[in-house]
Parts: sequence; C-alpha cells; structure tokens
Amino acid sequence: MNLIIINGPNLNLLGKREPEIYGKETFGDYFEQLKGLYPDISLTYFQSNSEGALIDKIHEVGFSIDGIVLNAGAYTHTSLAIADAISGISSPVVEVHISNVHKRESIRHKTFVGPVAVGTIAGFGLDSYRLAIEALLKR
Repeated sequence: MNLIIINGPNLNLLGKREPEIYGKETFGDYFEQLKGLYPDISLTYFQSNSEGALIDKIHEVGFSIDGIVLNAGAYTHTSLAIADAISGISSPVVEVHISNVHKRESIRHKTFVGPVAVGTIAGFGLDSYRLAIEALLKR
C-alpha cells in the first residue's frame, strides 16, 4: 500500500509553534515513528506553505496512490481550490487536524475539505495521523 501525508501551512513549525496546542514534537520525528509502525507501507511525506504547491501535489499523486492523509492547516477553512482538487482525484483523502478545531475559534469550525474527504479525524494530537492511516488501511 502506498500512502502520502500532505501537510499545509505552518505545519513545518510543529514542535516550535504553539506547543500548548500542537505539542513539542516535530513532524519529522513523528513521521519516523509512523514509518516504524508501518514497515510494510510505502509512506511518504510532503509539506508546503503554498496553496498551489499543495494542489499540484494532490494532482500529482491523486490517481496513483492508495490514500492521502491531508492536514491542509488553515487552508482547510478557506480553500475551495483544495476542495476542488480533492474532488477531481480518485484516491481517498482523510482530513486530519491535530487540535479539536471545534473547540477553537468559530472560523475553524467550517471546513471545505471535510465534505470531499472520506472522513475527518481531529483532536487527537499527532496521533490523528496514525488514526487516519488505520482508517485508510481498513478501506
């Protein structure tokens, strides 16, 4: 099975940015743990702060990969373009959020990604990514 984790804006700052919300662990360290948990899966990772780069990556892999774990960051709440990119591909997408977006500012309650994803996992810290992988493995 081939899966990709795609992270959006500011997620390159995990471990430094608002650790009370996002934790103190870097995504690079967590990604190594995930690869250790799933040695039989081809697991890759892409991060960009650019909306266009995220769309380009979704288009690039969206017909050939078995699943996408997507944390679009703030673009979740603003990007119809990312939602359209997901609608245009055949690979299933699981929307992920580290924090429980419904316990945060009201602007974060709206998601453009959720309606076009196969599911959403939020509020379990970095473990949200593992839960998304598990969901894709069961499809």
